[in-house]
Amino acid sequence: MPTLKDVELKIKGVKKTKQITKAMNMVATSRLRGAQGNMDAFRPYAGKFAEVLGSLAAKAGEEANPLLVPKSEVKNIHVVLCTSDRGLCGGFNLNLIEKAAALMKAKAGEGVAFSFSFFGKKGRDWGRKESLDKRAQYLGVVGTAFDFTVAAKVGRSLVDGFLSGAYDEVYVVYARFLSMAKQVPTVQQLLPIPPIASADQAVAADQPYQAEHICEPSVEELLGDLLPRNVYVQVFSALLETSTSEHAARMMAMENATKACNDMIDSLTLAYNKARQAAITSELMDIVGGAEALKG
Repeated sequence: MPTLKDVELKIKGVKKTKQITKAMNMVATSRLRGAQGNMDAFRPYAGKFAEVLGSLAAKAGEEANPLLVPKSEVKNIHVVLCTSDRGLCGGFNLNLIEKAAALMKAKAGEGVAFSFSFFGKKGRDWGRKESLDKRAQYLGVVGTAFDFTVAAKVGRSLVDGFLSGAYDEVYVVYARFLSMAKQVPTVQQLLPIPPIASADQAVAADQPYQAEHICEPSVEELLGDLLPRNVYVQVFSALLETSTSEHAARMMAMENATKACNDMIDSLTLAYNKARQAAITSELMDIVGGAEALKG
């Protein structure tokens, strides 16, 4: 049985750990509010942008822009993996990495090469461990107050790579925020830009009617400007979703850690009381034994 001093030191250590996890939970909660506000504010813009783009793409047809045309043979696949820079957020990063690995397994074939752009140290470290082809890394972005210029820079490089033939397909792997307790690893195709629902398709699917847009200048000219911007919007949306999901995952992980600390403190306190009671009982028995010996 451990001594009273050992148990007392363990209780003090767990209490200090509890202070740290509680503070990290409060920090994550505070950052979550800001990240979730930015994400919720951007979602209507992204939805309306996709609506207008779908209407224009339906008018122009697939051949209107090279960003809409799938490659006849897919040999070079580029993946943008969004993870966090820091840990202590449960299985958040592991789930994203497993999603990227599953994508590679599903798309693997003879002569197919994969390359990566990494957001966050956790994804980059996994890429180093697996000796993956790293084309770019962006650290200190996810989980911080970034702006649209970051997504525009990354999106521009992806579009240029697709048009030059360096990439045949481009995907982004990110965490979609559904609730405080649920963040879903998601794979989304960025290039070639997948078909976007048009107004007629929305009506057929019993969705709200999308108004027909009158274009000036031509549809082709508008698509030439809006299709690259669509990639920027999708990248920015993925970063916002991942940032919000990271803070939510860390908040839940630290809340669970704090509860575990409370359980350990209760258990150790019980062990401390038992050890103290055993020590008192032992001393009393020594006293009673000594008194009996003196009587004899």
